Amino acid sequence: MDYIMTTDKLTKVYGSKAAAKDVSIHIREGEIYGLIGRNGAGKTTVMRMLSGLSNPTSGSFTMFGKTGAEARKLMHQVGVLIEHPGLYPTLSARENLKIKAIALGVKNPNATVSELLEIVGLENTGKKPAGSFSLGMRQRLGIALALIGDPKLIILDEPINGLDPQGIVEVRKMLENLRDEKNITVMISSHILDELGKLANAYGIIHEGELIDEFTTDELSKRCGQYVTIKTGNNENAVNILKKNGFSAVEIDDNKNIRVSERLNDTPFMAKLIVGADIDLKEIVSTNVSLEDYYLSVTGGKHNG
Repeated sequence: MDYIMTTDKLTKVYGSKAAAKDVSIHIREGEIYGLIGRNGAGKTTVMRMLSGLSNPTSGSFTMFGKTGAEARKLMHQVGVLIEHPGLYPTLSARENLKIKAIALGVKNPNATVSELLEIVGLENTGKKPAGSFSLGMRQRLGIALALIGDPKLIILDEPINGLDPQGIVEVRKMLENLRDEKNITVMISSHILDELGKLANAYGIIHEGELIDEFTTDELSKRCGQYVTIKTGNNENAVNILKKNGFSAVEIDDNKNIRVSERLNDTPFMAKLIVGADIDLKEIVSTNVSLEDYYLSVTGGKHNG
């Protein structure tokens, strides 16, 4: 497995409180990894450590296959947007980007800045000062700043927080393009789980400073999404009957129930097949579980954003 970044029991303690405890994350190259958690759960703490903005109390991380001092030497390949982007409010988007490009020693700053403005959809802002930008425009400029230096990985803390629906869609499409066209790996935190579910390829759930679950989109589809749950007196025979009659996405789940992930409107036909085979049908239920439902089920309690 090609991981661009992993952590091993990464821990950050402030006084007597562990803001992050034994966090072990695995991010694959070329994916969008969504870090999910309540405010105060430890998302920003973890991201600050991975960005080199804060030193871990204990634990370690691997970046681009390197650890320790060797990994820290590669921090220039990581773009970061944590909390609010640091902008010069009286300067234009182009001027803000050019200052950082020159500071990082980019060889052709004008061409780089023009490309980034186009990528984030700010190419027509002219001399408008960044201080008068909408929140969505400021967030997109912050992402453009994170992209200076041609990073292989960008770490974005709540980049869609506070945006209107149109702004959220624009940022989502932009991140998808960065992944698909530039092969940039993205680590993103958000509490807008509906949007994160449309964007990410993999997820980690952090709760009270601990990473309590990590899964890919494929694994999520087994835990979330729409499916039919069937309980019978003989699940193996029932599965065989369903498969013989054209149902291919049929399996026995971890709870020893039958799960059907296709033709979800055909529950009467499923029931007829099972009963017709003289198999005791105990229950057949259509289920629709969202990412947020799953998050709440593993963390317990209400999701407070």
